Amino acid sequence: MTLTFAPFTDLERGTGGMRQARSGPRPMPVDLSRDQDRYVLTADLPGIDPGSLDIDLDGQLLTIRAYRSAGTAEGMKWIAQERSEGGYLRQFSIGEGIDTEAISASYTNGVLSVVLPLSAQAKPRKIEVGMAHDDIPTGKSITA
Repeated sequence: MTLTFAPFTDLERGTGGMRQARSGPRPMPVDLSRDQDRYVLTADLPGIDPGSLDIDLDGQLLTIRAYRSAGTAEGMKWIAQERSEGGYLRQFSIGEGIDTEAISASYTNGVLSVVLPLSAQAKPRKIEVGMAHDDIPTGKSITA
């Protein structure tokens, strides 16, 4: 018995109905971390059209949109197409402790990074404890 390996046939068989059109936005995996006085949101968006990347803030709702196109050339016939085209959408409620004027974003090597700095009021701080001398009952003294 002879076994043959035909990678393109196997790939086409393995994809089954994956090329079918999907309605709605594609999944956008994200990580969220806190680094001292800021949050950093990173999202995997490989192969998107950088010009389609749109980030907006409406009140406390942060919205990220992007689009990936198939890039079809004239006369090209798909053998297999597992990398779907379409839109990406994620929305996040950012809360009130974020300095919304200082939010920044960058897109490098297929990864979007959004930096959300804490507002001055939300940053952790030490509160100094002082000695109050007015609260000492009459007749008692404090020696240092």
